[in-house]
Amino acid sequence: MSHASEEIASQPECWRTAIEVAAARPAGLPEPGERVAVIGCGTSWFVGQAYAALRERSGQGETDAFTASEFPLSRRYDRVVAISRSGTTTEVLRALSQIGRVSKTTAITAVGATPVRDLADDVLTLGFADEQSVVQTRFPTTLLTLLRAHLGEDVSRLPGHAERALSMPLPDDVDGYRQFTFLGAGWTVGLANEAALKVREAAQAWAESYSGMEYRHGPIAIADIASLVWVFGDAPHGLLDEVRATGAQVQVTLLDPLAELVRAQRMAVGLADRRGLDVDAPRHLTRSVILT
Repeated sequence: MSHASEEIASQPECWRTAIEVAAARPAGLPEPGERVAVIGCGTSWFVGQAYAALRERSGQGETDAFTASEFPLSRRYDRVVAISRSGTTTEVLRALSQIGRVSKTTAITAVGATPVRDLADDVLTLGFADEQSVVQTRFPTTLLTLLRAHLGEDVSRLPGHAERALSMPLPDDVDGYRQFTFLGAGWTVGLANEAALKVREAAQAWAESYSGMEYRHGPIAIADIASLVWVFGDAPHGLLDEVRATGAQVQVTLLDPLAELVRAQRMAVGLADRRGLDVDAPRHLTRSVILT
């Protein structure tokens, strides 16, 4: 069994631990009323997108999400939260070295003894959710569970949803699709982005992601009988009928959208296995992007 498969299966327990960590109110997480930015790269950026939408929806303050290489240094925030599983990502470290002069900073990582610790005012280490696989699965979902709990959501049922996600059937005939599309709205756009990334990373398959409303404005033209369109959360009115009319297979959310991401992870890893790919070490990828 791959490390990725084992890490996917460990998510229910990781989420329970995350809920306990959130209950202890760890230092450095944004407080209500703070103006916040979240930075990260790849998966971490998509976690930031989801969290930013959730935080604003909860009324706790303006929250933006940026890929670390595109953070606008001219803007001022009360706190900048940097997410890096490895704590070594070059773009994150570069951004923190400049942001720390004008804003409070918090780093969230899975590894404590890394360079990010020296650049942030506060550090939250989720060592129990670290991963051996290059492809991230449990670290981002565990972090989002913690952040949702910190925002005051009732997340007590989430681990149970994750357990169901590990045993529920996946879409039929996945090997027959040449193209995968993931759609979201609000905070689930970040989940859709992450699901598509998993399919690209693990299975080297053609995967895209969009806001559900934006999908109508051009991208739907690619859909046909060889497409799987997976919707996270509630679909905009009429969209499912429009997608089905293309001949595409539609997969709707059956669980909490975060647990639905677990099902998408399983699909990506299963497809990779059937294609004979090394999901723990995909081609062209490393655990952390470190630039010279």
